[in-house]
Amino acid sequence: MHAGGAERVHAMAVTMIYNSPQFCVFEFEGAVLAGDREVGGYEIMDKQLRKEIFLGGENAAAFRKSVQELIEQGPTSDQVDEFLQGFSGLMHQPVVLH
Repeated sequence: MHAGGAERVHAMAVTMIYNSPQFCVFEFEGAVLAGDREVGGYEIMDKQLRKEIFLGGENAAAFRKSVQELIEQGPTSDQVDEFLQGFSGLMHQPVVLH
C-alpha cells in the first residue's frame, strides 16, 4: 500500500480479439494491483443469446492454451464459433448495453 492506505493499481487494457456474427471475445490484461498481483482474463459474449461469461485465473490460462492450439490449426470462423459454442452453456450473465 502507498500513502493513504489505498492500493496502487495500473490501468487495464481491453482488446477485442475475436468478432463474428455469433460471438465476441475480449481480452483484459495489464492491470497490476499492489503486491504485483496481475488481474485479467477473457470475456466471451454470445450475441444471439445475449449472455456472457468472464474467465479469469486458471480458467483464463486454460482458455488461452486452447485458443492457441486452435489457431495453430488455421481454423475457419465457423470452427472458432463452434469452439466458443462450447462455453454457451456456462453463460449466465445477461449482456446489458449502457
